[in-house]
Amino acid sequence: MAASSAAERTVIENCAIATVDAGDTEYASGHVVIAGNRIESVGAGSAPEGLDNVVRRIDGTGHLVTPGLINTHHHFYQWITRGLATDHNLFNWLVALYPTWARIDEPMAYAAAQGSLAMMARGGVTTAMDHHYVYPRGSGDLSGAIIRAARETGVRFTLARGSMDRGESDGGLPPDFAVESLDGALAATEATVKEHHDSSFDAMTQVAVAPCSPFSVSTELMRQGAELARRLGVRLHTHGSETVEEEKFCHELFGMGPTDYFESTGWLGEDVWMAHCVHMNDSDIAAFARTKTGVAHCPSSNARLAAGIARVPDMLAAGVPVGLGVDGTASNESGELHTELRNALLINRLGAHREAALNARKALRLGTHGGAQVLGRAAETGSLEAGKLADLVLWRMDTLAHSAIADPVTALVFGAAAPVTASFVNGRQIVEDGHLLTVDEDAIARSTRDEAQRLARIAAQA
Repeated sequence: MAASSAAERTVIENCAIATVDAGDTEYASGHVVIAGNRIESVGAGSAPEGLDNVVRRIDGTGHLVTPGLINTHHHFYQWITRGLATDHNLFNWLVALYPTWARIDEPMAYAAAQGSLAMMARGGVTTAMDHHYVYPRGSGDLSGAIIRAARETGVRFTLARGSMDRGESDGGLPPDFAVESLDGALAATEATVKEHHDSSFDAMTQVAVAPCSPFSVSTELMRQGAELARRLGVRLHTHGSETVEEEKFCHELFGMGPTDYFESTGWLGEDVWMAHCVHMNDSDIAAFARTKTGVAHCPSSNARLAAGIARVPDMLAAGVPVGLGVDGTASNESGELHTELRNALLINRLGAHREAALNARKALRLGTHGGAQVLGRAAETGSLEAGKLADLVLWRMDTLAHSAIADPVTALVFGAAAPVTASFVNGRQIVEDGHLLTVDEDAIARSTRDEAQRLARIAAQA
């Protein structure tokens, strides 16, 4: 639907523009017109003459405008357990942290979500997601708290309502009181979808069905979770092929590798995306390409936990949808997605394809259009095109950090983290000159510190 002629307009001019559309159209000096919550026009030179209801004009001289960044995998609750188990691989890291994570409650989840969202939004994220799967008994309305924090921050948001039904007594890692029953997890997930999921074009909140991982949930939860998602018409998300230990576990328990296991439980398809997918062979990649199953690539977390280098160039060549993810901040303490553009490019160049693995524009595409594909929202966001939602970022490129780099896209991806002069979500500005306009960053810093200390005390006493 086009914007109404009566809509208030914001005009951005004199800026470099990387649209990340199908043709990777770019303008050395161009304009973007926002009308209401939509992009009305984008192109070279000045904005059209005679526009009505222009309430603001922004001189974008020295700036690059891109689609807003889209985060496709995260665990917000981990914001209050950063800096722990810093020299562990994934399995040992989980063993070290689950006893603490099992003690989270609603105020902790809310504060951690605020911290995670604020850090991402400040750095150019306009669409975020959270894979929350720890629901200890008596902990309160964790999903509601997370969604409330996203609404207050002003970002577009997908809650991947996670679950675990394999506790310590069933050979899992979490304490039994921190996991749900099969029926309880399915019922709670369905209730969350029905209460919070919005399927409209300009939806600010969506919900996905997201059992945690093959080694933390039963086969029945995987299978019935997929059936539930498709009955409700929502997407599916989980962790997949993250470590060699996971592959060994799947072979020992199920008699097949992770990808074959996922297919056997209904977990391959264009409505599915998986986090990590580090250890994928050629047939795995072919299966993802054939079914259009998406991947959330988390380069910093993969490196922090020594999981390995995902075969992103091979996935892209095969036609697998790939986006970028921060992952939980207990395995990526910075919590910023714009640094993942650079890390994705650099880490993938350490792999088999070396300098041909990724370039600056492919990295930017991963963080924008690729993320929109993975979240099922490529028709609405992820590129700068007339009719799409007005989710965009003005990056300042004329400071000491970037001014001597002629190509602004190269500067953004290869250079230091660029300052965000303005970030718009759904046509509403939420960041100005690197600061959030919607929430109090200092208050969030205090509350996250306090909740982190409270969680540490409770975990120590337990």
